[in-house]
Amino acid sequence: MERVDDDVDVFLHSARMADDLARLDGVIREVFPEEERVLWRGRMWGGTEQAIVGYVAVVQSRPRGGDVEWFLVGLAEQKNHSSVYVNAVEDGVYLVQARAARLGRVKVGAAAVTFRSVSDIDLDELRALLIRARELNASGDEGAK
Repeated sequence: MERVDDDVDVFLHSARMADDLARLDGVIREVFPEEERVLWRGRMWGGTEQAIVGYVAVVQSRPRGGDVEWFLVGLAEQKNHSSVYVNAVEDGVYLVQARAARLGRVKVGAAAVTFRSVSDIDLDELRALLIRARELNASGDEGAK
């Protein structure tokens, strides 16, 4: 995936789930008010074309190959759901995995939380998770992975 110069607000407002994405964007921006939002486009692992709003630029080490530019938090609309990516690890576990049971009616992957509607996710718990990701990233203590 690559950073592109597309307008993030235009992307969010033109999405099928625009209201949900706008609400999630608001929560993320509450936690990261000064951080740049960047649209990323391209193929994700698994081969699907994606567009993801990335918040907080980080450099991520990859097990095979060199370091890559990425984001600490990402927001995407998928075919039938929304996803929030949180690329932060604490005690060797991705934060979303450690807090999955508290996030609501969601599915959790390594760093991704997926849900059909914003009403399915506990926004207070998401906010707390994002705050912890910010703290880990700022301290350099594991943080972005």
